Amino acid sequence: MFTGIVEHMGTVVEIQQLDNSSSGGGGWSMKIGDAENILTDCHLGDSISVNGTCLTVTEFEKSWFKVGLAPETLRRTNLGDLKVGNKVNLERAVTASVRFGGHFVQGHIDTTATILSITPDGNSLWVRLSPNDPSYLRYIIPKGYICLDGTSLTVCEVNDNESWFSIMLVAYTQSHVIMPTKKVGDKVNIEVDMLGKYVERIVEPMLFGDEQKAGGGYVEKLVKKYLENKSNT
Repeated sequence: MFTGIVEHMGTVVEIQQLDNSSSGGGGWSMKIGDAENILTDCHLGDSISVNGTCLTVTEFEKSWFKVGLAPETLRRTNLGDLKVGNKVNLERAVTASVRFGGHFVQGHIDTTATILSITPDGNSLWVRLSPNDPSYLRYIIPKGYICLDGTSLTVCEVNDNESWFSIMLVAYTQSHVIMPTKKVGDKVNIEVDMLGKYVERIVEPMLFGDEQKAGGGYVEKLVKKYLENKSNT
């Protein structure tokens, strides 16, 4: 679990598409340097959010750590597009003593979004993005939470017809996350607020029924029962 408050920006120092070392596991691995600030209490197996993606530390030294990237991670996120020298947002998993300054972030990326525009507004930046899987737009609401590349941000606008939403970056945030280094057309990792997905998961069967079971939803059954009782009186 994370908060979406980026602790540090690290640097990609090595990418291996086939890492047969003991810490590589025979798959895609990535080594991230300039990370000494967040490795003081690191242990093998710890979770670290890299651009919003919860990854497991498989090897580390004083200033760098290595993570493995599963095929599903590469399909869902922008991590496969990274190159040596790119900056990445980093956050350690929360502890009981951490101030919860952002929102509940799992580190499980839903989809990516493409940056449509970046517009200065005083010392702030408006950023407009379009989800590459438009079905996730229903979980994005004005003034709600969203996590972009591991950064907890407030949604400003949502346009369902044109399939985009916008956020604003204040000056302080611009200097502590990677978003200002991106350009129009770049991809950003998205994790929508998980509370919306939980509510949908609970409410949808009540309204429409379970696809695996015959009959309508709980609300429909209540209405039918009421009408039956009404007709018998």
